[in-house]
Amino acid sequence: NYALFGGGDKDLFNETNTVDAYNASLTRSTPTALSVAKRCLGATTVGNYALFGGGLPDLFAYSDTVDAYNTSLTHSMATDLSVARGQLAATTVGNYALFGGGTVGWTSYSNAVDAYDTSLVHSTRTALSAARDTLAATTVGNYALFGGGSITDGEKTTFYATVDAYNASLTRSTPTALSAARDTIGATTVGDYALFGGGGGSSKMATVDAYNASLTRSIPTALSVARNGITATTVKGYALFGGGDASSGTATTVDAYNASLTRSVLTTLSTARLDFAATTVGNYALFGGGTIVNGSNLTGSNVVEVYTV
Repeated sequence: NYALFGGGDKDLFNETNTVDAYNASLTRSTPTALSVAKRCLGATTVGNYALFGGGLPDLFAYSDTVDAYNTSLTHSMATDLSVARGQLAATTVGNYALFGGGTVGWTSYSNAVDAYDTSLVHSTRTALSAARDTLAATTVGNYALFGGGSITDGEKTTFYATVDAYNASLTRSTPTALSAARDTIGATTVGDYALFGGGGGSSKMATVDAYNASLTRSIPTALSVARNGITATTVKGYALFGGGDASSGTATTVDAYNASLTRSVLTTLSTARLDFAATTVGNYALFGGGTIVNGSNLTGSNVVEVYTV
């Protein structure tokens, strides 16, 4: 009955370990902080636990810690990730929370996949088909999907369209790739579709790729504004894609897709920002935090936007 927002970057390289919890009435509390102040971590839920794993404690440091919160918001530590890394992705399929990919050094990347069952027993699984960071993850039917991402070697950045799928037994397959290679995508699931929307590659993109429970890919109506650094969550039959960095500046736009993949455009965010976090509790989708861009000045936001159907 709680939505949790953990960690982040208050301003340039000023990491926090704060955790804010919102109950189904949107009353906020602050449970025990994360064990390490860090940004660019992965988060998901398995069984009776919310997990926050990996992340970047500072510019040249990488974390392997996994913090767990039960349904009473009691904090504990799970087994460390097999590889310390940041900018990884996380989702849950069946009885397993999965943390995949990430950066492990200035030009080094991981394809590791760590799994945690409902008792927080840790294991390592078949690696992603390509090592990369800033990928996105969501789950549809019996499949966890990790899509997109990038690596940088010197001044060259390579973007990926690769999608890796793990079934409930954690067997990996590689379905049809995304229609465009890109990173910093928003990913969420609505009805029978996993959606990967927006992102950046050769340019900022509005493309949305949809995968059904059989992993067949289709391409629904694009986002109303092309942007990267976008964030997504789902509430009561609607997938929401909010914010991001557009060609015209930081976006306030929120695009909604129903279970038939019909798109509508909602009231805009009150504060233009990118790289924020999103999750859902009860009847509410929450968009919290993020980066506000004012010229060359980057500042953190504590705004929480709420959408309900």
